[in-house]
Amino acid sequence: MSRSVRTRPEGSGRALSEAYDTALLDLDGVVYAGGSAIVHAVESLATAREGGMRLAYVTNNALRTPDAVAAHLTELGIPAEAGDVITSAQAVARLVAEQVPQGARVLVIGGEGLRVALRERGLVPVESADDDPVAVVQGYGGPELTWGRFAEASYAVARGLPWFASNTDLTIPSGRGIAPGNGAAVEVVRIATGAEPQVAGKPLPPMHRETILRTGAERPLVVGDRLDTDIEGAFNGEVDSLLVLTGVTDGARLLAAPPRHRPTYVDADLRGMLTGQPEVVGAGDGFRCGGWTATAGAGELELEGDGGALDGLRALCAAAWTAAGDGACELDGGKALARLGL
Repeated sequence: MSRSVRTRPEGSGRALSEAYDTALLDLDGVVYAGGSAIVHAVESLATAREGGMRLAYVTNNALRTPDAVAAHLTELGIPAEAGDVITSAQAVARLVAEQVPQGARVLVIGGEGLRVALRERGLVPVESADDDPVAVVQGYGGPELTWGRFAEASYAVARGLPWFASNTDLTIPSGRGIAPGNGAAVEVVRIATGAEPQVAGKPLPPMHRETILRTGAERPLVVGDRLDTDIEGAFNGEVDSLLVLTGVTDGARLLAAPPRHRPTYVDADLRGMLTGQPEVVGAGDGFRCGGWTATAGAGELELEGDGGALDGLRALCAAAWTAAGDGACELDGGKALARLGL
């Protein structure tokens, strides 16, 4: 049975923190940016937690251990323990452990987070293709990862060893801008060997499975800023999602989103977890949210009315997604978004 295509953001008469039992929160661009907490994040998360919502922090970055991530969050004023953090290193370690013998040697191309996750699964990390590994696992290793490590992976993969990757994000944000991510490093080995890795991280099912196994969530809400990882991961896991506009996604990308990238809810920041969500309703040939009505015109999206910018954006999403159906909207939304200051 095919899944229905989302054509508008949903409304909610209850605060999202009450309607869902667990928030599966992305970190960079949602909770913090450049190492500092994003505005409203600390107090919003505290309120959600005090109201009974479980908070789990889900990251594709395999470099840091859960202990290190939890310590960073706690320093920012967001109390967290290692058990609250789920990483792509943990997801890929489980994937490897399901396919190799207990105690097997695994060649690691990455950082400490990956080594800790492998040991947790009873596997032995090794550093060389000559250490008799039975598999290769690759995760983000930071800017210090040398070219020789990619060569080591290539030697082992070329011998026919199964190859796993924590994630394939091509870029990663840093304090100085956008840097190459693990996906760029994976491409180096792919080009050298012609092989394809098994991938665990968002948006793929192994990462979602890991979060559910570790949190026990029965009604989770994915909260993220990226359409191609967070929101697509929720789509693949068939759970609801909240897109916050504190990270990489802007209004134009949201309007052009294909079905797998369309969030259930849209809000400015993590305060959106603490409130209900306004309903988007049909209005003649268009869609209304708050004081705004959006329609799909000749070659562009049109917006009439006034009110809060987010209501206007939600109405525009409905007009754009309905016009696009199961594709990506190609109508120009520039003028409409400019009216909203987005």
